[in-house]
Amino acid sequence: MSRNHKDKYENSNPRRTHSFMSTEDANSGKKSYWPELEITGSIRNLSPNLWQLTHLTALYLNDNSLQRIPPEIGRLVNLRALDLSSNKLRSLPAELGDLIYLRELLLNQNYLRVLPYELGKLFQLQVLGLQGNPLSKEVMALYGEPAGTNKLLTYMLDNLQVRDNEYV
Repeated sequence: MSRNHKDKYENSNPRRTHSFMSTEDANSGKKSYWPELEITGSIRNLSPNLWQLTHLTALYLNDNSLQRIPPEIGRLVNLRALDLSSNKLRSLPAELGDLIYLRELLLNQNYLRVLPYELGKLFQLQVLGLQGNPLSKEVMALYGEPAGTNKLLTYMLDNLQVRDNEYV
């Protein structure tokens, strides 16, 4: 495929399409603006510079070898979609709960045993992927019910409030 034209690259995920800037546009000084970023491969570590891209609306970090996500992810306040599927994550930072515009959070195929209660603050979340994680039976039972994502998030929020009140 020639990158000299604004060709589209069709990803296996039908919701994602990418277009490349033409050489002419780049040579004319056209500014690039990437609202979405995809980093896949065998990545084990993420650059601290990633957390400065606060304009991102979608971040796809799936199919890597990430063992942790730093708390700085909470800086990406404009994210609508976050895909962390198929990594080696054992835990998640509480700061994920700061991503209040998040509509899609994919955590499938990791090593997660618990979820941070702060996920209960994600009121706009519509899609939550948890398959393939060794989560508790209680969590997976809630998640598996009709409207399970909403029930699970309500459970998380209720437990977050109880926990917060205990520290007062």
